Amino acid sequence: MGMPSGTELLVIFGIIVLLFGAKKIPDLAKGIGQGIKNFKNEMKSDDAEVATTAQSETPKKVETASDLSTLTPKTTTQA
Repeated sequence: MGMPSGTELLVIFGIIVLLFGAKKIPDLAKGIGQGIKNFKNEMKSDDAEVATTAQSETPKKVETASDLSTLTPKTTTQA
C-alpha cells in the first residue's frame, strides 16, 4: 500500500466536498494550519523552558559517611 493515485485522490477530495461543502473546506484547512502552528510553538517554548530550568539548577551535595554519622540519633539505654 503506497500513496494513492491521482484518481483515488480525486475521489477522496470529492467525498470531502460532499460531506463538508465547498465553503467549509478553507475554514477547516485554516483551523488545521493554526493548530499545527500552535503545537509547534508550544513545543519550542516547552523545550526552552526545560533548557533554562536545567541550567538554573545547582548540583546537589552528596552526603559522605562523616556527614551521616553526625546525623544519626544517639541511642539511650534504659535501665
